[in-house]
Amino acid sequence: MAATTARRENRISPVSNVLLNLVFVLLALACVLPVILVIVVSFTNGDVLINEGYSFWPSAWSLTAYRTMFSDASTIFNAYGVSIGITVTGTVLSVLLMALFAYPISRRDYPLRSFFTFFLFFTMLFSGGMVSKYMVYTQALGLKDSYLSLILPLLIIPFNVIIMRTFFQTTIHPALIESAKIDGAGELRIFFQIILPLSLPVMATMALFSTIAYWNDWFNALLFINKEAMYPLQFLMMRVLKDVQYIRENMALAMNNPELLKNLPNESLQMAMAVVGMGPILVVYPFFQKYFVKGLTVGAVKG
Repeated sequence: MAATTARRENRISPVSNVLLNLVFVLLALACVLPVILVIVVSFTNGDVLINEGYSFWPSAWSLTAYRTMFSDASTIFNAYGVSIGITVTGTVLSVLLMALFAYPISRRDYPLRSFFTFFLFFTMLFSGGMVSKYMVYTQALGLKDSYLSLILPLLIIPFNVIIMRTFFQTTIHPALIESAKIDGAGELRIFFQIILPLSLPVMATMALFSTIAYWNDWFNALLFINKEAMYPLQFLMMRVLKDVQYIRENMALAMNNPELLKNLPNESLQMAMAVVGMGPILVVYPFFQKYFVKGLTVGAVKG
């Protein structure tokens, strides 16, 4: 009787159901419409964009932004290859290392648990600064113009480690580890054959976070990369945009070649860059979606 009463109390009324669905539809539109607008603006004629502003259906369409961006297609595709290589390699290493860091500090029987946890929080509050970072990577490690300089800075993200640590604490029962030890399993075997397979939701979530971080990173390339053949996509896009802005703002160039200035896109070029940049992330996200909510909510419980 009590169970039946509880189920009745937990039911959502038809009116509430309609209102909730309406709210969810509005939230979905709020997320989807800006993406659609970005895509449309990237195909909008520059003059129309200046005179009429943003529109979901402009009066004139144009591929000028994409022609400008892909004027040197081989460079774009090379940058795509660099970004994909850095993102895949960095994500795999990052998730593995963060899991190796998070698992020991989730174990209450680990004697240095408090020290490494404090060290982790300390790095969230303080950093050595950009100058010291540059000196360490270029002078001490000799990683100027090296792909490692694009991978190492994002290998360990403290917030992600905390989420993984909490997931291990709240999901992996200590009795499971003790049982494996009784059967003769060592720590590495427990970690790779028991802990990791049970942690797919949080691992997939952290993989998505790391993928986005590596894919969107351009600042480390600005600091450490001088060779154009090693430019990742985001940094190359930033360089193209800066070059276009320089031409538009330089009056001497404008006087010498006014047609070039007139035909150069600005807003539409930014949107085209956003479309090119976000494409791979939109392709990857559906494969992580089923793990995303579970991994984030379980790992976000304070432990």
